[in-house]
Amino acid sequence: MDSALVLVIVITFLAAIYNFYNGANDCANSIATTVSSRVLTPTKAIMLAAFFNTIGAFISTEVAKTIGKGFLPESHMTSAVLISAMIGAIAWSAFATHTGLPVSITHSIIGGIFGAGAAAYGLGAFKWQVFKKVIVAMFTSPVMGFIVGLLMLAAIFWFFRKGHLAILNKVFGKLQLLSASFMALSHGMNDTQNAMGVITASLLAGGFIGAFEVPVWVILFSSVIMGLGTFYGGKKVIKTMGMKMTKIRPVEGFAAETAASVVIFISSLLGLPISTTHVISTSIMGVGSVKRFSAVRWGVAREVIIAWVVTIPAAALVSALSYWLIDRLI
Repeated sequence: MDSALVLVIVITFLAAIYNFYNGANDCANSIATTVSSRVLTPTKAIMLAAFFNTIGAFISTEVAKTIGKGFLPESHMTSAVLISAMIGAIAWSAFATHTGLPVSITHSIIGGIFGAGAAAYGLGAFKWQVFKKVIVAMFTSPVMGFIVGLLMLAAIFWFFRKGHLAILNKVFGKLQLLSASFMALSHGMNDTQNAMGVITASLLAGGFIGAFEVPVWVILFSSVIMGLGTFYGGKKVIKTMGMKMTKIRPVEGFAAETAASVVIFISSLLGLPISTTHVISTSIMGVGSVKRFSAVRWGVAREVIIAWVVTIPAAALVSALSYWLIDRLI
């Protein structure tokens, strides 16, 4: 078998593992508030999320282009760099998923590319203008999630200030099916693109395509694997996101999901690979703060934030070490 084809198969396999963990960890983004507010059972919520994650993957490929050719020149996205990047991303994603940490799987692959690319070519090889945009989005998107979530719930409470809370929760329990679907759709638009970008870069490096255009089979493959990971569920992450951080009722779940979805949807259209985990987490914090600041369990939130900070360096370190080993073995 041609060595170039073997490398593409290996990278595609690793991308599938990464995407599976992406769905397993980040499925909590789409369904945690729906489950904790008892609008849907975990199984039904997971099926809903898996379906709309798949649909979202077909809407845009802008994030895939950023992942596959935005950080490093196309000529630098070699098989060794891609394999090393995936190893670092998978290692951190697997650790986080099995320990119940809702980390950014997107930032795992960004850290992986950074570590492998730095080990291979040094810091001067990176397109720092693109990194600058992603870093700005990395910090602003969670802030926007918090603000939009807080303002949306405050507006709902003001608009329905004469309504009975029980009736309000019943109405928004039905509406939360729409907000959860929108959340899963926007998640598919952003996070599914990560594996798509890596696989497409490997096809380009192997000479199987002439330009960086994501093939339909790559979109379908990535979305299906993401859906399987979502169906797997990441139940520990769901518990952290939807039950430990603050008490969620349907009206709050609707506000958090809708606020996060808007931020993620716009970022996806702009080609910015942001953390859906960060955005929905801060949206939950925002709606929790509307009731009272102490309603949010800030100890749990602090643990989640620490995991966010560690993600890129941890994935980068593993990827750099992986490249060092692979470069000496090949």
